[in-house]
Amino acid sequence: MNVLLSAEVSGLPGGDRLDCVRASDQCLKEQSCSTKYRTLRQCVAGKESNFSRATGLEAKDECKSAMEALKQKSLYNCRCKRGMKKEKNCLRIYWSMYQSLQGNDLLEDSPYEPVNSRLSDIFRLAPIVSVEPALSKGNNCLDAAKACNLNDTCKKFRSAYITPCTSSTSNEICNKRKCHKALRVFFDKVPPKHSYGMLFCSCRDTACTERRRQTIVPVCSYEDKEKPNCLNLLDSCKKNYICRSRLADFFINCQPESRSISSCLKENYADCLLAYSRLIGTAMTPNYIDSNSLSVAPWCDCSNSGNDIEECLKLLNFFQDNTCLKNAIQAFGNGTDVTVWQPILAVQTTTATTTTASKFKNMGSESTNNEIPTHNDLPACANLQAHKRKSNESVDTELCLNENAIGKDNTVRVSTSHISSENSSALPTSFSLSTLLMLMTIALSISLFLSSSETL
Repeated sequence: MNVLLSAEVSGLPGGDRLDCVRASDQCLKEQSCSTKYRTLRQCVAGKESNFSRATGLEAKDECKSAMEALKQKSLYNCRCKRGMKKEKNCLRIYWSMYQSLQGNDLLEDSPYEPVNSRLSDIFRLAPIVSVEPALSKGNNCLDAAKACNLNDTCKKFRSAYITPCTSSTSNEICNKRKCHKALRVFFDKVPPKHSYGMLFCSCRDTACTERRRQTIVPVCSYEDKEKPNCLNLLDSCKKNYICRSRLADFFINCQPESRSISSCLKENYADCLLAYSRLIGTAMTPNYIDSNSLSVAPWCDCSNSGNDIEECLKLLNFFQDNTCLKNAIQAFGNGTDVTVWQPILAVQTTTATTTTASKFKNMGSESTNNEIPTHNDLPACANLQAHKRKSNESVDTELCLNENAIGKDNTVRVSTSHISSENSSALPTSFSLSTLLMLMTIALSISLFLSSSETL
């Protein structure tokens, strides 16, 4: 947990942090900082003999001393901005500071500055994202592709990756390196309202889900002749600054949490989808496993893992069974988002909250009809019940529909979605009533105390 939250709380006074390129330049201008920084870089590179005659424990102590000294400098807390001009150089500097300090592959801190964006911000800008996508009888993924072709930026960068990803060579089906680079550029440059529209579109039939799966031209960007072991693929990724950084960002922003209503530790769907999309075009490129579910995975398996089978399965399951990511994809397809007050309720590990999280897990794993479920009423219902317990207010039980009530009846779908949207705007009022009741209780307690004092 400390590692996961360190990016949020370990900044410099005032919350300002330099990017690693500027922090490095600043450090190199100071004699004491420059010496310790060079020492640390050589420690990380394993070239102790180049800077000291000390060996063994003495060399390790010198490396530790260098790190302790640099903790007081801005370089220690530096981060990188996504898409910055010298991003690769910034990431190289970051990992020279951190790669010898973090041992758990799934808990490496992200080198990127927190984004804290919201899906609702994307919806406001996206005319192609319907508030009721599940009611649409068309192909949402096809509609998203058409919308992309009507946008100059999206059309330009989509064409730029389609060409290398579909052009075969004499020996290979395509040039995977050029295909990956073009895909990274596409997801870095194209606004989410268009790129997400094709990658996370809501579907109700196989034609739509297969089109969604084909978005990244998987025959080139994803598939290969053989599936490597996932741990070997991870090792390959960690040798590349871009891949390692984006993978760490994905682990941080899509970390599941069963006690959370959203099933995400950070309660932010937009940050999770951003981190996922930026993995595309790296060695760990993920894609939908098939056209029947929302499960994703890199092109790898856990065969020949030997004694590392548990570690391998842990890595693979973080993709395949990630309820945070599945719920984020569903939320985008449904036109919903995590409301800003949910983190307050998420920290209360009540039975109702845990039950709601379990329902979300089932939503992600039991979808067999290729349609992203419209279960917007579930969090709304759970939240209303939580407010009832806190404020003793009555809750209209008609607002809480179970999963069986959401069938093929479109009228039910409209009403539940309408309830969900109205509930988000009505909650501040409910919260104010809770506060008022609490104040009245305090006032009554004071009055009773004063009365008893007078009696005495």
